[in-house]
Amino acid sequence: MLDLPGVALLNIVFDLGGVVFNWQPDKLIKRVFEDSEIQNLVRAEILEHPDWLELDRGTLPFQDAIERGSGRTGLPNTDIERLLNEVPRSLTPINETIELIRSMAGSDHRLYVLSNMHFASIAYLEKEHDIWDMFAGTVISCRIKKIKPEIGIYEHLLNEYQLDAAETVFIDDMSENLAAARTIGIQTIQFLSPAQCRRDLIGLVG
Repeated sequence: MLDLPGVALLNIVFDLGGVVFNWQPDKLIKRVFEDSEIQNLVRAEILEHPDWLELDRGTLPFQDAIERGSGRTGLPNTDIERLLNEVPRSLTPINETIELIRSMAGSDHRLYVLSNMHFASIAYLEKEHDIWDMFAGTVISCRIKKIKPEIGIYEHLLNEYQLDAAETVFIDDMSENLAAARTIGIQTIQFLSPAQCRRDLIGLVG
């Protein structure tokens, strides 16, 4: 068990994609599309398009995302659907992070999830993996219609679970998400690797 001495209660909040599960969009695109020009087009017009964030927010229906993506790229609906259907399966576990989570489960420190995620992806992850009982609570963007780095999603986490920001640390791989959390007093760790994350957690409380 990983114990973090010196703090009566430290709430440790994990992002999912890029922290607990691998999120490698370039590999995903290459698995579905062989042509490099199409790969670049799909990256720009699907994964980097504002519609992707609306899927995260839960405000864009899946079929609408397919049709709009097809319209922007000129690719058939079936190609866009195939890409989107591959997203959940592409989120493979980062085993060392899961080991870190297990090492903290049952300690005095409460574990939470705060993540941007599409409906299909979180449903798949909850079905396929048995880690969820280790968390005291989860906040998933599509279920509350709020996304990182908007301040509202962090406020929702604190209010929903009655957390003190000063006793809470948020672990995410994206610097803009961490910067937003810090504006309301949440401590942060940028995730680079499971080993670095473990070291930083211990170093945070000395």
